[in-house]
Amino acid sequence: MFELDFLRAIPHGYVSAIAGGVGGIFTAWITQRVLNRRGTFSYFVNHERVGVSTEDAIFGSVVVTWNGNPASNLYLSTIELKNESMNDYEKVIVRAYTNDALILSEQTHVIETPNVLEWSEAFKKQLHVEMGKSPTSAQMNIYNSQREYVVPIMNRGQVIKLTYLNSAKSSNTPSIWLSVTQKGVRLKYRTPQKLILGVPQPHAAIVGVLIGLMGMVGLVMFVSEPWVLVACAFSFGLIAQVPGAYTVKILRKLREALGG
Repeated sequence: MFELDFLRAIPHGYVSAIAGGVGGIFTAWITQRVLNRRGTFSYFVNHERVGVSTEDAIFGSVVVTWNGNPASNLYLSTIELKNESMNDYEKVIVRAYTNDALILSEQTHVIETPNVLEWSEAFKKQLHVEMGKSPTSAQMNIYNSQREYVVPIMNRGQVIKLTYLNSAKSSNTPSIWLSVTQKGVRLKYRTPQKLILGVPQPHAAIVGVLIGLMGMVGLVMFVSEPWVLVACAFSFGLIAQVPGAYTVKILRKLREALGG
């Protein structure tokens, strides 16, 4: 009883100030935890066959060349690297490499900007050839198997596109991988997924199902006709990915707003 009377004796303004201060500290702590969490970059690779050389008894001889040189299994490989974290990073080193293909040419693009990527100084130094001399076999091996770029600024949500014309060393689809050198960042590979409104379909479907379940709980409470419930569930199931995709996009915007 004494403690209750003591709390009642505290002026209301003090209680509000204390509660606001505690709430502010808690909010600041949560925000810092979110901002300081480990960053995540993700990437996927898509390979498209451009041409293949073959000797066939019926269709004859087909020879694929690149700049006059034979290229028996020619592919166009596209990689997209995305900063999925809530942090921005500077001077990120990105390396692309392969052991079962020959990289012939490249094109880089920072999406939604006119910018391209520059080779890192270390990579330029490895491939530097003095005037009047030819590249060594070691330099040609490096050029045909890897690239290293420096990204001046990798903002949150930023996407980088790398496209390589390459020749697979065997009849199998080539493999091209990425590595990222940046403190506090982990890199994960993800398989290409179909998108709906810019959101991967599996994510949109899962969120759409959850929304549908919550909606069905509300309907069960207010609707008694079974056929109405079935009709609503069937109708929503046909379009569940759309509200799911919009919800994911809204959540992303809120996350970006929280991250500043």
